Amino acid sequence: MSTILQNHYVLAVHDLRANAAFFGKLGFEITSEPPGWIFVERDNCMIMLGDCRTSIPAENLGDHSYFGYLLVSDAKEFYEHVVRNGVAIHHALADKPWGMREFGVKSPEGHRIMIGEVLQ
Repeated sequence: MSTILQNHYVLAVHDLRANAAFFGKLGFEITSEPPGWIFVERDNCMIMLGDCRTSIPAENLGDHSYFGYLLVSDAKEFYEHVVRNGVAIHHALADKPWGMREFGVKSPEGHRIMIGEVLQ
């Protein structure tokens, strides 16, 4: 069977620039700006932000506003980076019974992302 090589996420957003700036605080960089889009990348992850001003705001989707789980090498270091950059924490950094150290953040429009590492 074919191997998955990379994660790409597609998010409908109302404000491309505000969301690109948010992901910049997470260490992502803008790599492409085709009409109606901004693509941001960090390491092996791309997030494709699409201009969808008439879509339902993510903050109105409740639990369905979760869109991704970023597996990182050091969750504490990542957590400290985003806190220093003023990112609102949705779930505080904690060791979970399922063997993960993780935390959650929320984008300006309410998209929720979990970030974690596997505990050894």
